[in-house]
Amino acid sequence: MDTKLLTIRTLVSSLTSSSDQTRLAALRHLRRTSNEDPASRTIISAAGAVPLLAAALYSPSHPIQDDAAATLLNLSISDRRPLLSCPALLPSLAHVLSRHATSSAPSAVQSAAATLHSLLAVVAEFRPTVGAKPEILRALISIISDPDSLTRTIKDALKASFGIALYRPSRTALVRLGAVPVLFGLVAKDKDGKRKVGIIEDATAVIAQIAACEESEDAFLKVSGVSRLAMMLCSESGNCSLRTKENAVAALLNLVRYGSERVVGEVKNKVGALDGISYVQEHGSPKGKSKAVAFFKLLLDGGSSGEIAQDLYPVHSDSGSSR
Repeated sequence: MDTKLLTIRTLVSSLTSSSDQTRLAALRHLRRTSNEDPASRTIISAAGAVPLLAAALYSPSHPIQDDAAATLLNLSISDRRPLLSCPALLPSLAHVLSRHATSSAPSAVQSAAATLHSLLAVVAEFRPTVGAKPEILRALISIISDPDSLTRTIKDALKASFGIALYRPSRTALVRLGAVPVLFGLVAKDKDGKRKVGIIEDATAVIAQIAACEESEDAFLKVSGVSRLAMMLCSESGNCSLRTKENAVAALLNLVRYGSERVVGEVKNKVGALDGISYVQEHGSPKGKSKAVAFFKLLLDGGSSGEIAQDLYPVHSDSGSSR
């Protein structure tokens, strides 16, 4: 029998041990192997590791949680089907994510969010399944709103939320669970009058997606969302990146397309930053440019031609980073 196959089977078998020390040693080896040898990931999954790794996430031991979550993330990069077919995976990820402020290892929370992002980025049929799990949506929103969450964890949670929001019914669920004020809280300036560029780009990408549902109108108006998105398009908003401006255009366009006359009037009244829209039209990505053109038509002649803003943000970004 091939030495690699025999070694992996032995390690996976060790995950059933009653000894935490034995399980941890096996997990560390599997984590390292799955990180350094992409070809091993299929072998690890085929050996039955996925349900055992999911079970390990319930361990009170932070090192066990950490190595199990990182190994699942590594497997998700190139061998997604065994994870998607494991009924225990989502409950175990929800367990880790929902306890981010109490009993979960911070690094395990980060890997769990990144695993969701990795799966949602590529497998469209997985999005309704995750969107139907309110405990996961609540946990992601809680992580994003927690001031003690690590920046990288927030970014992974935002990317997972974006993947969920690509499925239209999930946008309504996110709005009803209070995602809008939390997301706009992330784009506010800090005490130094600055914004974290990476965070605001990811947050506005999610904002743009969830704007594309009828329930978003009231939630956006309650937090002065139209005004805040319009401000991002102003030339004075120099610390807003091009991608942030693209997201702001997409969000406003979606708000109008799914909203009532009230929000249409609000957008036309607040958005005087035609120079910002012009900048996106001239320098943006192909999709960003198309949204800017459609938005111009809306503002200047009331037209709303052009496709609904969707997939503007590259959901696959960073999904291939093993740990």
